[in-house]
Amino acid sequence: MPRPVNNPPNPWSSTHVEWLEEPPDAKLTIFEEECRSLLSANDSPDIPFRYSVNAYRGCIHACAYCYARPSHQYLGWGAGTDFDRKIVVKTNAPEVLRRELERPSWEGEAIVFSGNTDCYQALEASYELTRRCLEICLEFQNPVSVITKSRLIARDAALLGGIAQKAHATAFLSIPFARDEDARKIEPWASKPSLRFEAMRKLAEAGVPVGIAIAPVIPGLNDTDIAELLERARDAGAQWAFMQPLRLAREVLPVFDERLEEAFPLRAQKVRNAVMEMRGGKMNEAAFGERFRGKGQRWAMIEAVFKSNCKRLGLSHERLAEGASTFRRPKRQLSLFDG
Repeated sequence: MPRPVNNPPNPWSSTHVEWLEEPPDAKLTIFEEECRSLLSANDSPDIPFRYSVNAYRGCIHACAYCYARPSHQYLGWGAGTDFDRKIVVKTNAPEVLRRELERPSWEGEAIVFSGNTDCYQALEASYELTRRCLEICLEFQNPVSVITKSRLIARDAALLGGIAQKAHATAFLSIPFARDEDARKIEPWASKPSLRFEAMRKLAEAGVPVGIAIAPVIPGLNDTDIAELLERARDAGAQWAFMQPLRLAREVLPVFDERLEEAFPLRAQKVRNAVMEMRGGKMNEAAFGERFRGKGQRWAMIEAVFKSNCKRLGLSHERLAEGASTFRRPKRQLSLFDG
């Protein structure tokens, strides 16, 4: 079980504080645990990857729409403020990842950081678990893909560039809002969009293939930002783009709805109506094959705007294809005492 930490490392007073913004105005409780396994296997037909790594549970970014919120209930906590303020750190994640990559059954498939909560949330500045896991992937030449809302990823630009040279690496910055002030209202402790674009540029300059994830698209709230986001991404060196419609699981809906009403009271009902139009009269669609797709005329127009702008800007919106795996297990160094 996760153990509460009395004096956890403070990322806002660390040597990496230059990558972070102001600390949240809420008390954080940090828990540490030693995990038995780290690679999570996924068999959903909707998700284009099989394996992911999550070194953290919960997320300080506190995005109102986060689809990962219900996962906190497995720990006996809530999907609301508990998810934002009770963060679990898997302190032995790098050691467990090394052990799993050394297994004869591992064949070097791409690993996604992170499939659940953000791998570059603020605590990563001091714990450096994602960085150490990426160093192991470089050692094994295992392909990786990273998606984050944090400028902290720029700290590891050279490391990701090394993986891109020896194996395969892609990095996606999730940027659903063009205006910093709008983003702050819905995803309060994620990096400002302007800083995420800066991180994208640093990654591209380091030789990392980069893309933008416009996720989630919230009709009536940020769908008009799509053209600008794609253009800014192209200017920052992006090669790819994808978007996903808003998903509001049962436990996420009240969190999102409360934040929406507080932040955009004059637009809240229009947004609800637009979401229901996109979801066939419901606020959410959970069925496989449908949850990542929108419906109706408005969503068709959103898709048309996205695709036409991708074409205009030379951004690919097709699923990324990988070549043969570059994975290899490092040879064990012999010592004078080996028989």
